[in-house]
Amino acid sequence: LLVALAIFYILLGCFLDGISIVVLTMAVLMPTIQAAGIDPLWFGIFVVVVVEMAQVTPPVGFNLFVLQGLTGRDMTVIARYALPYFLLMVLAVVLLYTFPGLVTWLPGHMVG
Repeated sequence: LLVALAIFYILLGCFLDGISIVVLTMAVLMPTIQAAGIDPLWFGIFVVVVVEMAQVTPPVGFNLFVLQGLTGRDMTVIARYALPYFLLMVLAVVLLYTFPGLVTWLPGHMVG
C-alpha cells in the first residue's frame, strides 16, 4: 500500500504542486490509512517527504522552477543536478518505512 502511495504521489508531483496534492488526496486516503492500521502521525511525515520528492520531478517539479529562476540554467541541467537529492529522499523514505520509530519517538516522549 505504501509503495503504491509513494509512486502515486510522485506521479502527481509531476503535474501538481505540493499543497494541491495533499488537499486533493487526504480526504480520501485518511480513512484508508486508518483502516489499514497505519499511524496517522507517521503517515503525515511520510506524505511530507514523498511530496517533497515529487517537487523535484520534471516536468512540473516546482522546486526545479525555483532553482532555474535562481541560477538561470537549463531545466535539464537542473534536473540532472537534482537527481542525487531525489535519491537521498528515496533513501529517507526507505528508512522511514524500515524504522517507523524514527518518526514517532520524539512526539511520543513529548506527550509523556
